[in-house]
Amino acid sequence: MRGTMDARQLHPSVSAQRKAVWSLAEFLVVGFCTLALMFTATGIVAFLRHKNAAGQRDFVEYWASGQQLAHHANPYDGGALLPIERTAGFSSDTPALIMGNAPPALLLVRPLGSLGSSAGELFWTLALLTALACSVHTVRGLYGGQERWPLLFFAYSFGPALDCLLTGQMSILILLGLALFLRLHGTRPLLAGVSLWLCLLKPQLFLPFGVVLLVWIFTSRRYRILIGATVALGVSALLVYMLDPIAWTQYHQMMATVRYDRGVVPCLSNLLRRSIGGNAIWLQYVPAALGCIWALGYYRRHRREWDWLSHGSLLMLVSVLVAPYTWLTDQVVLIPALLHGLSVTRSRAMVAVLALASASVQLSIFRGGTHLLHSSFVVWIAPLWLAWYLLAVRDGMPEKMPAAAMLRDCSPSAGDA
Repeated sequence: MRGTMDARQLHPSVSAQRKAVWSLAEFLVVGFCTLALMFTATGIVAFLRHKNAAGQRDFVEYWASGQQLAHHANPYDGGALLPIERTAGFSSDTPALIMGNAPPALLLVRPLGSLGSSAGELFWTLALLTALACSVHTVRGLYGGQERWPLLFFAYSFGPALDCLLTGQMSILILLGLALFLRLHGTRPLLAGVSLWLCLLKPQLFLPFGVVLLVWIFTSRRYRILIGATVALGVSALLVYMLDPIAWTQYHQMMATVRYDRGVVPCLSNLLRRSIGGNAIWLQYVPAALGCIWALGYYRRHRREWDWLSHGSLLMLVSVLVAPYTWLTDQVVLIPALLHGLSVTRSRAMVAVLALASASVQLSIFRGGTHLLHSSFVVWIAPLWLAWYLLAVRDGMPEKMPAAAMLRDCSPSAGDA
């Protein structure tokens, strides 16, 4: 009896100690993320203040292409781009950076042709910041509501998002397209279809996602989404033709010469090809093909209750994982999926783990230099996000549903719901 009373008396103190430990842990996590955010902001400001800093960022390829368009020249001509890039501070002993995006992306870089390198860099950075802010607030409203400020803090300190801002990569614009689709597909299907135009800037990131999207459009008769996407593509094709009538021919010639698909890209598909077949390019598309097969089975099981906010999150994580070629900065499109995981998990430890992982990635890149973006260091980051998401969703499931049921639920081999 006395032992029971002593345990009861000790319980409040043990609980207080645990709360103190968690408070300290949360303080350290927030501090670590804030440190990563501050370092990145400092780096961006330093780039903007330095006269020839534009040439040290991926932004220079967009600016140089815009300059070529402004003078009615080939935006994919490496020989013509290199002298332009060098005027912005690009290294003199490095081959030209050539924009690998298809001609529709020329509509986004054309305004840079009317600006100098410094003014263009400032304009581009502000555009990316605006796109990130719009994306984050759109998705946070869907998943967490206004009271979930940790979602907002994580999204703005997410490593790949900060890397996009640091390098000037346009992947944040693709995130905006995905966020708008998630927001509008139920209420404004035409606009949701138009927003997919931004996702098509890098279609390789959406292969399983896109296959399921097409099947979902036809099985649920959401044809307005397809109409919106078709109209957006048609209008952009017309505008590109007005800018550069032979843009597609120039793009095809550049891709046939540069062969980005044969290069060393830090992703699992590229690693598979280099480890097994060397120049057997088809091996690089095997993970994507398997991912599409899995995605169709996953949709078949959940088609009656399909929800792009929840089911689409896992689909997007798998799509990026199996993409034929992708960079760390492209993983910014995973913000909606990871915010969904944060919104459903009941574990404060899972929140801390994700925040620390994101901050660690960013601090490593900042300390080691942007050349780490091309190293094998980043190959295993996409699998890390997927593993975290599966654990977070499992933790957020009702207690009556065992973990085995969750894993079975994600399997395409299970029967129809």
